[in-house]
Amino acid sequence: MTDDPPATVADHLLDRLADLGVSHVFGVPGDYNLAFLDRVLAHPRMTWVGTANELGAAYAADGYARIAGFGALLTTYGVGELSAINAVAGSYAEYVPLLHVAVGPARAAERSGAVLHHTFGDADFERFARVHAEVVCAHATLRPGTAADTIDRVLGTAVRNSRPAYLRLPSDVAAAPVTAPARRSRSGPTADGTGLAAFTLAARARLERAATVTVLADFLVDRFGARPELTRLLAAGPLPHATPVSGKDLLDEGNPFHLGVYSGAFSDPAVRELVDDADLLIRAGVVLADTTSGGLTHGFDTATGIGLGPHSARVDGLVFPDVPLRAGLAVLAELVADRETPPTPLRTAPTAGAPAEDGPLTQDRLWNAVAAAVRPGDVVAADQGTAYYGMATRRLPDGTRFLGQPLWGSIGYTLPALLGAQLADRSRRGVLLIGDGSAQMTVQELGTFGRHGLAPVIVLVNNRGYTVERVIHGPRAAYNEIAAWDWPAVPAALGVRDPFVATVRTGRELDAALDRAARTPGRLAFIEAVTGLATCHRCSAASRTP
Repeated sequence: MTDDPPATVADHLLDRLADLGVSHVFGVPGDYNLAFLDRVLAHPRMTWVGTANELGAAYAADGYARIAGFGALLTTYGVGELSAINAVAGSYAEYVPLLHVAVGPARAAERSGAVLHHTFGDADFERFARVHAEVVCAHATLRPGTAADTIDRVLGTAVRNSRPAYLRLPSDVAAAPVTAPARRSRSGPTADGTGLAAFTLAARARLERAATVTVLADFLVDRFGARPELTRLLAAGPLPHATPVSGKDLLDEGNPFHLGVYSGAFSDPAVRELVDDADLLIRAGVVLADTTSGGLTHGFDTATGIGLGPHSARVDGLVFPDVPLRAGLAVLAELVADRETPPTPLRTAPTAGAPAEDGPLTQDRLWNAVAAAVRPGDVVAADQGTAYYGMATRRLPDGTRFLGQPLWGSIGYTLPALLGAQLADRSRRGVLLIGDGSAQMTVQELGTFGRHGLAPVIVLVNNRGYTVERVIHGPRAAYNEIAAWDWPAVPAALGVRDPFVATVRTGRELDAALDRAARTPGRLAFIEAVTGLATCHRCSAASRTP
């Protein structure tokens, strides 16, 4: 496309998505959206990624957005958009910006009150838009005369809030000409000069009287584009720092002042002491959830210290509005650089390596071996449950991206999310850890990996059912059992050509399979890891709120 105004609403929408860095649109075709899909195929900056179902498409758009910065999902009206809504809700909970476009009946059919397929037959064509209003930060139904401005407004809101948005698009409106110029502003939140100055004074005073300072950084730092500012803060002085599991990939875990993962009462004691007992705890983008704080057992007072949120800052409970996360971190970096303080001695536990002895594969042995096989730059996706909490506590190389969904916690999320993440950046190898129960939810998207030439390393943890649920309740209950699948046959059955498939039951067999996968990077590797029914105290704690 050129810089000239696009000819149609569809072209304008695709151009705006491309301006946000989107080059892939995920979804499933349906008769209402087929003409729009022709525009996607014709667009020079867009690639269509058809998935097995709309839920997988929305998970993939979420994973794509976490790497590329924004994602896009296209479904048909009614049945398609409702299949995707669980994933869109998860993107809202976890602050992932994407656009869900649902293409539906033409306006003439709406006006006539016709009984149409994919509806309730009651001529209420806004029903599903109202449903989506609860799980997005902005939504609208496009009309020809105002479509361009509406698109810009909705996308701008999604970017500023780092959350999903929704557009209902009658099929004839997509082909309508754009009748108004677009506003191209996509600026993020800006700091208020007065508020920033007041925050600077308060933060300086708080730092000056603090004997010890610790930083706890979480995933909102990533979602609101503040990674560079966080890096500068941690380089400005000897600051011990940690993350909840939800902020796993924010920090260089080889930094001598990196404490590891903070999980409330289930943290390493040295980590917990340096976080909970700090004279000053700087919290950057922290969201305290039961699943990320050891069941809300954090020992620090959220009303004290310095807290940086997406759009405001706090110092000992005093709120400074219009101080965005990036601006607050930049101020603190300057203040810490001016502060003279001796390094804080760290007493963290050493990182465990994979043991040399062999025997039946345990979950600890599994997580250690996979962590040892991760390379800098990999995207590691770990599904909710034992896989997530097992991998989140292992130190990974600098530059690794870590995907999970600890707040929303929808099992099966990571397999399609990794699909999106790898399409967002093909230079990154994908590594997936997923339980057998979770995989049965979304494994059909393996075929989509194959269609697009992606070759991740997939470790399928076969522990014969819902292990994390067994830990929580019902260790021998029938509802925690699942059907036993022939897992080695699954990749080929779903269309993956020439996969490397292995079943491992011991640590040495796992090491050999991971080594083989590393030596054949062009083949999708599918490793079925058969483990015992291990307990997981972190998973159990995460599920309970005191």
